[in-house]
Amino acid sequence: MVLKADLAEEALEKTLEVREEAGIPFSTPVNVYDICEKLTPKVRVRFAEYSMEGVYERSARPLIEVSALRPIGRRAFNTAHELGHHALGHTGMMLDQQIGEGQVDPKLSPEEFSANAFAGFLLMPKQAVRKAFAVRGWGIARALPEQVFTVACHFGVGYTTLVNHLAYALNEITRDRATELSKVRLPAIRQAILGSAGSDRSWVADAHYAMKTLDTEVGTTMLLPRGSQPEFGHLRYEADLPNGRVFTAVRPGMTRVEGDAEWAIVVRIAREQYTGWSTNRHLELEDGDDE
Repeated sequence: MVLKADLAEEALEKTLEVREEAGIPFSTPVNVYDICEKLTPKVRVRFAEYSMEGVYERSARPLIEVSALRPIGRRAFNTAHELGHHALGHTGMMLDQQIGEGQVDPKLSPEEFSANAFAGFLLMPKQAVRKAFAVRGWGIARALPEQVFTVACHFGVGYTTLVNHLAYALNEITRDRATELSKVRLPAIRQAILGSAGSDRSWVADAHYAMKTLDTEVGTTMLLPRGSQPEFGHLRYEADLPNGRVFTAVRPGMTRVEGDAEWAIVVRIAREQYTGWSTNRHLELEDGDDE
């Protein structure tokens, strides 16, 4: 009988190997699509318009497909899950109809449990999670929903994914606390952070955001640090709030954004529910293309 603890330990070790191969420290947030590009052989990622979560196909040219219909944070977790099948040596084609957002499901097969554990540890390492809360002056055990949401954005994942990871993988909060946090709906969180400036799709990159890039899509509202100024017209200014400046992504492409205190990131914007290769996700529209 294979113990879940052994599977989780193996998954954790594989994330260390993958990060080392990609040249990314274990204590920092990562962009999973960039990691896939850095591996040998390169793992191709394609966004497809179908209802299931994802597919992994092992071959000389490994392929991951994930649903473009899922929210941005869920797509990242699903891609990391499929990358887990690759890194853990799972054979054949893995079809994932439903991937739990970091929650322990006793019905999961060993392969699916391992891939979920890999995704969590790759995207949200314990050391990095603790640092993300501490640098903002927030205690994990008593973090407010809007604080958890901000840290989830810090790692490029969804709110529920981080809540479950804190409880079931890292043991940083109790399962009862995870249940309480999970009951808080995203509209209420967006209202707490953005007020009336929020949209159905919102993201936060504050002054402690550690990645050099921010992947988003057209129609997403973003709260960036005060004083932020985009280099090009891909972002539309919406409002200044006490906790930052609000923009909405209005067209695909890339733009550098600079804020106060030498803060800067590159925002990479895809079409809404973009389908195609991940490497092309933020290409500019050509003349005659539809938005």
